[in-house]
Amino acid sequence: MKGIILHGGSGTRLRPLTYTDVKQLLPLAGKPVSEYALNALIELGIKDINIVLGDIGAEEVKSYYGKGDKWGINISYTFQGKPAGIAQAVGLTREFVKDDDFIVVLGDNYFHSGFFQLLKDFRKEEMDAYVALTKVPDPEKYGIAEIQDGRIVRMVEKPKEPKSNLAVTGVYFLRKSIFPIIDSLKPSWRGELEITDAFQKMIEAGMKVGYSIITGWWKDTGTPGEFLRCNMMALERIPVKETKLNDQSVYWRAQIEDEVSIDRDSKIVGPCFIGSGSVIENSYIGPYTSIGKNCRIKDSHIENSVIMDTVSTDLNFSSIIRESLVGPSSEIRSLRNNEKFLRIIIGRDSKIEV
Repeated sequence: MKGIILHGGSGTRLRPLTYTDVKQLLPLAGKPVSEYALNALIELGIKDINIVLGDIGAEEVKSYYGKGDKWGINISYTFQGKPAGIAQAVGLTREFVKDDDFIVVLGDNYFHSGFFQLLKDFRKEEMDAYVALTKVPDPEKYGIAEIQDGRIVRMVEKPKEPKSNLAVTGVYFLRKSIFPIIDSLKPSWRGELEITDAFQKMIEAGMKVGYSIITGWWKDTGTPGEFLRCNMMALERIPVKETKLNDQSVYWRAQIEDEVSIDRDSKIVGPCFIGSGSVIENSYIGPYTSIGKNCRIKDSHIENSVIMDTVSTDLNFSSIIRESLVGPSSEIRSLRNNEKFLRIIIGRDSKIEV
C-alpha cells in the first residue's frame, strides 16, 4: 500500500497566517499539522509516500520533508499547482500509485487516532473505496454521505439542503479503479473536480464504496477556532509526568524541549508545549498553549493559544493573551497598564502594541 498527502489549497479561512505560511506546516504542539498525517501513514507500515503540492509554499514543504530520511521512508512529490479539487489532485498520482492500493489523507486535517481499523475493513470487504464519516452540526459546509440500509446511496459536496449530517472526513482508502472515474468527471459549480462526485459515480456504476462512522478523532483545522481545538487535542496526548527544569518541577502534561530557560518566577500549567531555545521570564503559560522554538516570553500571561517560532512578548501583565494564533517572528508589547483579555490572530513578522 502507498500513501498520499494532499498539501495544496490556499487556506483562506486561516488568513492572515496563510498569507505568509503554508497552512499544513502551521504547528500543533510543536509539529506541523501534516506531520500528524504522515505519522499515521507510517504507523500503517507505509514506506512510499507522495506529497501533492499546491502553488503556495511548495519549496517550504519540500525543505521540511525532504526525501523522508528523517522518518526512514521514501517521500516523492507531485505538483498540482492551482487548486482544482481533491479528485484532480488524486488523479495526478496515478504514475506513483501504479497497481497498488493507496490511502489519501488531507494534510490540513488533524487525526487524533490511527487508521488501523479503517484499513482492516477496507481490505476485508474488498472495497473499491472506503471512507470515514462523522456527524457534524453544519453539514452544508462538507461533502455529505446519505445512508440507506447500511449502504452509501448518495454523496453530495456542500449541499444547500443536506439530507444527512454525515460528513466525509479527509481520509480515503482507494484502488486504481478510481482513476478512470476521475477521468470522466466534469468541474463542479466551484470549478473543481470533486472527490464526492467521483464516489457518486462509483456508486452509480455498482462499485463497492464502504464506510465507517467515527467519533472524536478527526478535526478540520480550517479556521482559527478549529485550529485551537486541534492544538488542545494534540496537547492532550502528552503523557502525564513530572518534569524537572532549573530545579523546578513542572507537573501534568508539559512537553519541554532542550535548551529551554524558565525562571523561578514563571508558572507552567499543562497540557502545554514549549519549543527548544525559548526563554520564559516572569510569565504564566496556561493550559492548552504551544510555544514555538526560540521565543522570548516576558511578563506575560498566555493560555489556550499557539505562539509560533521566534515570537517575542512583553506585556507587563497588563493583558492576558487567550485563544490566539501568533505567527512566527512577531512582537507583542504593552503600552498601558489596563488589564484585559486579548484574542490575537496575526501572521508572520507582525508587530502589535496594546
